[in-house]
Amino acid sequence: MAQIDKEYEQIKADLKETGDQLKAYADQTKAAVEQHVQLSKETKAKVDELYSDQSKLKADLLSCEQIIAKLEAGDAKTKKSASMGEMFVAAEGFDDFRARASGGAKMSFTLPIKAAITSLPGSAGVNIEPQRVGMVLPLTQRLFIRDLIAAGTTDSNAIEFVRESGFTNNANVVSENPANPKPESDITFELDSVPVATIAHWVRASRQVLADVPMLRSYIDGRLRYGLKLKEELQFLKGSGIGLNINGIENQAVVYANPGVSVQGETALDRLRIAMLQVTLAELDPDGIVLSPIDWTSIELLKDGELRYLFTQPQGVATPTLWGKPVVPTQAQDAGDFLVGAFQQGAQIWDREQINVTVSTEDRDNFVKNMVTILCEERTGLTVFRPEAFVKGELPVIS
Repeated sequence: MAQIDKEYEQIKADLKETGDQLKAYADQTKAAVEQHVQLSKETKAKVDELYSDQSKLKADLLSCEQIIAKLEAGDAKTKKSASMGEMFVAAEGFDDFRARASGGAKMSFTLPIKAAITSLPGSAGVNIEPQRVGMVLPLTQRLFIRDLIAAGTTDSNAIEFVRESGFTNNANVVSENPANPKPESDITFELDSVPVATIAHWVRASRQVLADVPMLRSYIDGRLRYGLKLKEELQFLKGSGIGLNINGIENQAVVYANPGVSVQGETALDRLRIAMLQVTLAELDPDGIVLSPIDWTSIELLKDGELRYLFTQPQGVATPTLWGKPVVPTQAQDAGDFLVGAFQQGAQIWDREQINVTVSTEDRDNFVKNMVTILCEERTGLTVFRPEAFVKGELPVIS
């Protein structure tokens, strides 16, 4: 304790000396001001320095007094094991404090901790809320049929187009000066039209949940768009053309008919290749095949006589192709059915309004119930210029 008292008295002495110097310089400054003498830069700097030292010493003095007060208030058990002076001198940081006391440094030391607030369940852990990272987006299938077909835009609610309905090709070799007129061919057309269909759906949500969970709006937006794409996929492929439905490609495609190719032990691969030939004989170039994911998987699993895969390896990724043409595995296609076609030449998609998502608080009683309606819709149409560009049929059993 004697050591503490010594250090304490030294701080007080240093503080008094600094105060006396400060007073002396202040008196000089006051006299200079009264005599209208400008304060020199050196004097001002010294005064500022002394003010700073005085503040540091006052802080050290206060810190020292607080430490002594805390030590004196220690419990009886601690007093028995060590005196206040011994604890103070042994405290971490005391040596640094003693070495720098004359320079105005503050003391930093630690005492044994008996209890602390932690994030454990028995302490403050119950007050901490876990961070929720949101929902994991569900896996979604890729949509390809739209990508196969040429796309355009329209500003009307219906598309009128001219379809070739017949072609008589009488082209022939003629002489330089024929006695008879040169041969005449004939092309006939028919006018057709298709409506622009609206595909839409919506959900309702509270304004509070959209405000409190920002990512939920993006999630709903993505799911609504995906659901719309699923319906669009089905309409482009199998739409009935009745009422508000799009007249889908399969509803207009010609039925598979072998043009005369003899095949022994016909497989699904054989039939798809012959269907491509059928498109070619219609003077069009097939550029896509649409299958069910089930049928495509069965084809991928085909093996040779030594049980080696014909199309892919389990450890690799292969682009779905058959006979050099892209394969579109989609759940819009029924298992066992196929569609082969010249998609770019035979059809076109017309977008009146591309997919958009709108939010309204004025639907029904949304305003008074703090609800919002999230609507997702598009307006689109499909024209098939050459029905013979597409061949539909059933696959033989894959073996």
